[in-house]
Amino acid sequence: NLTIETKAGILPIQIVVNENEETFIKMRQAAPQFKDFAGSTEALAHSIGLEVNDLDISLPIVYGSTGNWTVIVPLKNLDACEKMKPHNDAFPSVLKEIPDASIHPVCLETYDEQVQMHGRHFSSAYAGTIEDPVTGTASGVMGAYYATYLEKGFDHEMELIVEQGQEMNKDGRVTVYVTKDVENENLQIDIAGTAVYVKEFEVSI
Repeated sequence: NLTIETKAGILPIQIVVNENEETFIKMRQAAPQFKDFAGSTEALAHSIGLEVNDLDISLPIVYGSTGNWTVIVPLKNLDACEKMKPHNDAFPSVLKEIPDASIHPVCLETYDEQVQMHGRHFSSAYAGTIEDPVTGTASGVMGAYYATYLEKGFDHEMELIVEQGQEMNKDGRVTVYVTKDVENENLQIDIAGTAVYVKEFEVSI
């Protein structure tokens, strides 16, 4: 067990090596928050290369955070996920409440039948990147969103798996653990996954 200081706060970390010699890492996240998105749904859809009819209007579009703010945008299906083309520079003018937020489209149709949600993550206009293949904080927000808007009546604990990165040819999985305080309904979010080598690079400051 250890703690790591990040921009999202000081986070407790557990590192476990399982019987298959896989390194499994579990991370506590900040308490989830949600805020209404009050902007133009059409402009939001266009900012990720979609039309309004690609969105699943049965679910709310909200800003969510477990350390970093992102906008959860529910989509109807994987076809909509696959055809998205983000215009990150347009995000601040669309996300007027939190201009430096990222956009995290999600859908309940998945490539893997064993997981509960699919997502993509389009970076904030100020991040210097376009898309992230696997996003820990946004995965935590997905878990909190699922517990808040899709499975409100769940008991004390919920475990779900979210997938991300398939459109980038990077097949990612994040396990999200949601624990509800039965007295005040507050949610605690932990995420977990296996550690993998991606690449090595140098940064000059």
